[in-house]
Amino acid sequence: MKKIIRTTYNPKLINWALLFIRLCIGAFMLVHGWPKLMKLCSNQEIDFADPIGIGVRMSLLLTVFAEVICSVLLMIGLATRLAVIPLIITMLVAALIVHAGDPFNKVELSLHYLLIYALLLITGSGKYSIDQWLHTRTENKQKQASSHA
Repeated sequence: MKKIIRTTYNPKLINWALLFIRLCIGAFMLVHGWPKLMKLCSNQEIDFADPIGIGVRMSLLLTVFAEVICSVLLMIGLATRLAVIPLIITMLVAALIVHAGDPFNKVELSLHYLLIYALLLITGSGKYSIDQWLHTRTENKQKQASSHA
């Protein structure tokens, strides 16, 4: 019972949790982004919302960039904090502009994604990521360079 109500945390579990969250939320968003990518790659006329007035094709292109490219970056943990910024913007546009007049149940999914992306912006990718591997590699090179100087 003490473990359940304890307020301390285990850093190893946090890193595994961040990996799990990144993989799941990235895969979930890919489910939304993949059909948009297929729409963008097709020769058919594009039928897509233009909520911020930049044109239908550009709106779709930016959405595909966020929902596909940034989701893949998120899943592998590469440039995680940068990758969630377009995702946050996309979810803000979806929640506050595209679904502004809709009932809450239409806005809720965008807000759920937004909260998770905000969390990842704050925490970063965690230990099990390419970001961490690059950081460790850079630190090791700097240590080697300073020890040879």
